Amino acid sequence: MTKQTEKNKRDNEPELSVVIPVYNEEAVLPELFTRLYGVLDALERRYEVIFIDDGSRDRSAALLREQYQQRPDVTRVICLRANAGQHAAIMAGFEYSRGRYVITLDADLQNPPEEIGKLLAELDKGYDYVGTIRRKRQDSAWRRWASRAMNLLRERITNIRMTDQGCMLRAYDRDIIDAILDSHETQTFIPALAYLFAGNPTEITVEHNERAAGESKYSLFKLIHLNFDLLTGFSLMPLQAFSLFGIGISIVSFLFVIYLAIRRLVVGPEVEGVFTLFAIVFLLIGILLFGIGLLGEYVGRIYVQARGRPRYLVKVVLQQREAPQQGGE
Repeated sequence: MTKQTEKNKRDNEPELSVVIPVYNEEAVLPELFTRLYGVLDALERRYEVIFIDDGSRDRSAALLREQYQQRPDVTRVICLRANAGQHAAIMAGFEYSRGRYVITLDADLQNPPEEIGKLLAELDKGYDYVGTIRRKRQDSAWRRWASRAMNLLRERITNIRMTDQGCMLRAYDRDIIDAILDSHETQTFIPALAYLFAGNPTEITVEHNERAAGESKYSLFKLIHLNFDLLTGFSLMPLQAFSLFGIGISIVSFLFVIYLAIRRLVVGPEVEGVFTLFAIVFLLIGILLFGIGLLGEYVGRIYVQARGRPRYLVKVVLQQREAPQQGGE
């Protein structure tokens, strides 16, 4: 490929890629299209919007196709064969993105598209990763409480310092995106992984609104599973802490057995205290089961990684064909 051809290719590539996973969001997509494209057009930068339909069961895929037909020059649609999860869908968007900067955005409009300009301004300053903090978070009380608890726990057992881990409105430099794609992890928490790779990260405060329509796709079980992935994927401290705790329990149990043996020799057989012993046994069994479950999380990650199955399967990609380059290679 000649130098002129390479230059032409760079000139045709967008400066900004906006990656948006979509799952059963037909009620909110029309408003998203209107607001998003209005904001991006006003930026006066070359951009592309990459929608990833994550196996939606409603009319989301049809609406995305219609939007592509209206703006094929700046729109790309990736339809996955089945629901792969939010982070896998975002990884698919990363794979197809071409921009120097990449911004992720949820389709539910809780993070307003009007905030995109703030993130771009921080990237222009030289930051390679821009995290966000939701101002006056518009979520239920239990979700706010759970989020604060998991943030606190994550900071205690990892080196990742994110004020608000649940906000997906984030910006990445191309180098960070390439590093994430090269990691080949089958299960990962993208914001945390990006933080590990970033050399100059920052955080800014953004607005947060109530859902424009529809309902959250994250149930309590999914949130717990996501946070287990985060904890077991970025630190060995849970295993190490449990090992130390197990050693302490073993020492205490050994001393207690010695105490009971001496008491048997001094006092003789006695029935009193048998329910206390049951309580202690049940406590130890509960701790043991918790440890087995924790170990199972790590073994499960190894099992999933060892299978080497793809994160997602692409059904169809809607995008304009690139014009053939002149000059040859």
